[in-house]
Amino acid sequence: MKINEIPSSERPYEKLQMYGPQTLSNAELLAIVIKTGKKGQTAIEVAQKMLAMQNTKEQENLRFLQNISIEELKKVKGIGTVKAIQLKAIGEICKRMARPIHFLNVPITSPKDVVNVIGEELRYEKREVAKVLILNTKNQLQKIIEVGLGHIYFCEIEIKEIFIEALKMEMPKVILVHNHPSGDAMPSRADLELTKRAKQMGELLQIELVDHVVIGDGTYKSIFLEIQKQNEEGL
Repeated sequence: MKINEIPSSERPYEKLQMYGPQTLSNAELLAIVIKTGKKGQTAIEVAQKMLAMQNTKEQENLRFLQNISIEELKKVKGIGTVKAIQLKAIGEICKRMARPIHFLNVPITSPKDVVNVIGEELRYEKREVAKVLILNTKNQLQKIIEVGLGHIYFCEIEIKEIFIEALKMEMPKVILVHNHPSGDAMPSRADLELTKRAKQMGELLQIELVDHVVIGDGTYKSIFLEIQKQNEEGL
């Protein structure tokens, strides 16, 4: 069935205009971006094929647009270079919309505050990414920098990189944050060891490592709290 053969109330453009964007399926929303299909396929059918490339969880939230490559998108018949670029742009727009509008001087007093600032950005990464939040004496956020970009299961972090920017800015506190693409925020043994070594270096530099937070898929863990728990349990 061609788009113009679908009842007007069920066509993506008209449906959005009449009933609102929340009434559209993921395929219908993507069809609006795709605009036109190819011979024998509607834009909705092209979108459905694109969704079928992803796992069920990613189909539900469209997060794959943030990680899929232009080359992978172009494997779907009906998606050319221009459409692939447009879809990638939408993925990036959504990612940026998840960031706080103004993070400067936001007080960071708990792991939850860290998650509120950067959690949505990191939870959808398919590789481990490490960032440092730089704080002033009042625990107000002054800057966020990236200190490591790794692979699916690990991210190599030079401990000195955690503190270099804070030294330049003459700031007294930092928080290390990284994600687990698996979605499980439980710190690994390597995460615990890195945290202990980073804390020791911070003490030498007189810069306090306030915490190391691991971001999962809708979950998070404070490594400082995990270390404290282990010490209390005598592990």
